[in-house]
Amino acid sequence: MKNELLFEMQNAFPMTENPFKEVAEKLDSTEEEVLSLVQALKEEKIIRQTSAIFDTKRLGYKSSLVAFKVPEENIDQAAEIINAHPGVSHNYLRNHDYNIWFTMAVTPDSKFGLEKTIDILKEQTGAEDGIVLPTLKMFKISVKMDTTGKRAKKEKVKKLAHKEIELTPEHIAVIKALQKDIDVVSEPFKKITEELDISYERLFEIATELKESGVMRRFATILNHRKAGFGANAMSVWSVPEEKGEEIGRQMAEFSAVSHCYLRPSYPNWPYNLFAMIHGKSQEECDSLIEEMAKESGLTEYGKLYSTREFKKQRLVYFDDAFKEWEESVV
Repeated sequence: MKNELLFEMQNAFPMTENPFKEVAEKLDSTEEEVLSLVQALKEEKIIRQTSAIFDTKRLGYKSSLVAFKVPEENIDQAAEIINAHPGVSHNYLRNHDYNIWFTMAVTPDSKFGLEKTIDILKEQTGAEDGIVLPTLKMFKISVKMDTTGKRAKKEKVKKLAHKEIELTPEHIAVIKALQKDIDVVSEPFKKITEELDISYERLFEIATELKESGVMRRFATILNHRKAGFGANAMSVWSVPEEKGEEIGRQMAEFSAVSHCYLRPSYPNWPYNLFAMIHGKSQEECDSLIEEMAKESGLTEYGKLYSTREFKKQRLVYFDDAFKEWEESVV
């Protein structure tokens, strides 16, 4: 049951009074069995977190993928400096001259803004060069490991229409609560209703509003990929003619093993403008898929960046005072 449970919880975790009971019913199991298994998977660090996943851009944050070229002897110190910024959620060492790759976000009211913040980190780390790679077009963002082995190689990527929303203090209070990892108990949302002094009905009503507006992508479980058996992840990067970017981006996003697919800017020192993140059980599996993608797209100029170390991986904490504190600490 373990693999089916992990797949089910990655897809969507029910926002109901007794969500584990609902998951158990789908898997023809009992709530007690599911609670016990989820707790064990958390202790084994296979499950990282079960929480809401929000859209950074829709919350008004500015964000970008960033690559730094850092001398080998400075890598550990540079990673520590980068990790100290609360807007850095992912930070990896990759097998390329541009060796430190991280995602950076700044708050809507940041006094430095995105590019200045990156410049400060570049100076602090002693990076020899840096590339700022914001998203120009997103084709897919959906991290779901195929723990069952039953998933089709390709899947259609749904294009969702979103309702407009104006965030109120009540919405923000719910966002702050839902971004935290839930407890493995029969009623995991009860604590939130008590803290915010609202009913279950109102909590789930607000969650639905956040989802329909695209502010919340989904409420789901995030796995520790390596612990879950997916030991390799490759950032495949492609040089695509501008007029074909959208067509090929949509084509690549259909591969189930692709979790993220974006168009980003290219530069004289970085010719690649399409990024597709691939997860597999081995490097050979990733390599094979990239070759298939190259053949299908007809692209010949591409690269494969494997992560060799994970410096940081955690969900961004929104509406957190740590952002202001970091900016105040910069002399």
